[in-house]
Amino acid sequence: MRQTFVDTMTDLLAEDPRTALVLADISAAAFTPAAARHPERVLNVGIREQLMMGVAGGLALTGLRPVVHSYAPFLVERAYEQIKLDLDHQAATAVLVSVGASYDRAAAGRTHLSPADVSLIDTLHGWTVHVPGHPGEVSALLRDAVAGDGSAYLRLSILHNDRPHGTDGALTVVRDAGPGAPLLVAVGPVLDAALDAVADLGVTVAYTNRPRPFDTAGLRGLA
Repeated sequence: MRQTFVDTMTDLLAEDPRTALVLADISAAAFTPAAARHPERVLNVGIREQLMMGVAGGLALTGLRPVVHSYAPFLVERAYEQIKLDLDHQAATAVLVSVGASYDRAAAGRTHLSPADVSLIDTLHGWTVHVPGHPGEVSALLRDAVAGDGSAYLRLSILHNDRPHGTDGALTVVRDAGPGAPLLVAVGPVLDAALDAVADLGVTVAYTNRPRPFDTAGLRGLA
């Protein structure tokens, strides 16, 4: 997922002069070629995640479309107040893209864990959260987020399902156990594990890669 993000973001910087990328050292080496071609729109502030959000807010207020990238705990938890004030409070929109979701870097200890990132983003106004389940879903989700005018969080993981499930966020049934069966909703990269868990049970499984805003209408329809 991370490499797909790097490749797609590099293309977006070349295609759309409105786009900008703000980094805090994480993945900076991967974006060295892009930074050489677009030095005014690829900005690495060093290990200063709060400053990263302030810079993104300023870029957004000038009319650019900033994409902000780091590890999930540094991007969301460490810089949450700046997301709240420099983006949300100012009505300055951006696309945040994380790596190392949840417990991906468990061996690194609590500083690298971020199981609450989606919950924190959900306290803000009007944000969309995408949790792709496969690298093949990342490019389209990123392009759609950048093309929009609202704020979005794209949560990337080292975990992934065996194949992509292209959705627009609407719940998609991937296993139908028939009328009246219990319903299990799987989000992002846990779909394959969910299917394995109910393999011997009469359970319908639906998938989404957009937990916020959640497809409540689709859920009611399936229920």
